[in-house]
Amino acid sequence: MSVPRARGGRRLRVLTWHVHGTYLRSLSQLPHEIVLPVRDDGAPGYGGRAGDFDWPGNVVEVPAEDVASSEIDVVLHQTHRNWDVDRLELLSDRQRRLPQVVVEHDPPRASPVDQRHPVDDRRARIVHVTRFNQLMWDCGDVPTTVVEHGLPVPSGVVATGELARALVIVNDMPTRGRRVGRDLYEHLAARLPVDLIGMDSERLGGLGEVPPLEVAAFAARYRVLLSPIRWTSLNMSICEAMMIGLPVVGFATTELPSVVENGVSGFLSNDPCEVERALRRVLDDDALARRWGDGARRAALPRFDIDRFVRDWDRVLQEAVAAG
Repeated sequence: MSVPRARGGRRLRVLTWHVHGTYLRSLSQLPHEIVLPVRDDGAPGYGGRAGDFDWPGNVVEVPAEDVASSEIDVVLHQTHRNWDVDRLELLSDRQRRLPQVVVEHDPPRASPVDQRHPVDDRRARIVHVTRFNQLMWDCGDVPTTVVEHGLPVPSGVVATGELARALVIVNDMPTRGRRVGRDLYEHLAARLPVDLIGMDSERLGGLGEVPPLEVAAFAARYRVLLSPIRWTSLNMSICEAMMIGLPVVGFATTELPSVVENGVSGFLSNDPCEVERALRRVLDDDALARRWGDGARRAALPRFDIDRFVRDWDRVLQEAVAAG
């Protein structure tokens, strides 16, 4: 992957952590230097340029102990721990006064409506990855905005649907349980041909983890993507699946109803019986799967376009730096 070129404004040095590999890959498309702190003890977020990704040259590693003496323009936090712990341990006093931007990847866990966001500094900016997240979090008077997901279109990959099976793409389903719909997946997989991929999926009879850059080509053979999720953010795997023309059937929760249109790009319901009927229907009807898949592709390509993502994030960072 080539190094992104600046598209206006000045080139920034952005300190962030390696939390979600796919999301970091999208951030690496920004025309800025992405600085990742690294440690040798396996601490979460400190893996640097790890994983099966084609990291461009603008993604650089800095030993965690050297962060305080490094030149940084803006700090991009990606977890609550980054805000509560890591910035206090890593950053110098001067760096803590730099612009602080916080990505909120998830909806609130403790309460869907009353949970106060841990970032309580009005000088910071919270960037939600979905409008649902922004709606549900109580962020007080901290400025917020939304930057929806963006991904590069998988080169040369288009859904074929030759496997009359549904695919579920969820990491750590055994431990995340009901939140990601483990019970719903098991209920449907007992009745219909459904495969599961993702980290630790073997514990539930799944097929294991597929390298991130190979997921699109792997999924393209399936007829439909099944989303059993109750309460997480919008999975980037859903965005990518729709971009290659895979329809989505699942539960009408969180941001997904704004992404999937019933009868056009898939089918959503909060009635498990209706979801099962829709899944059975699309598995049995290849022509219907192709029509819904075409609708999914038309909806996803402009909405999750990587260039739009880059423009949105560049604006957020440049505005934060300009505001001091």
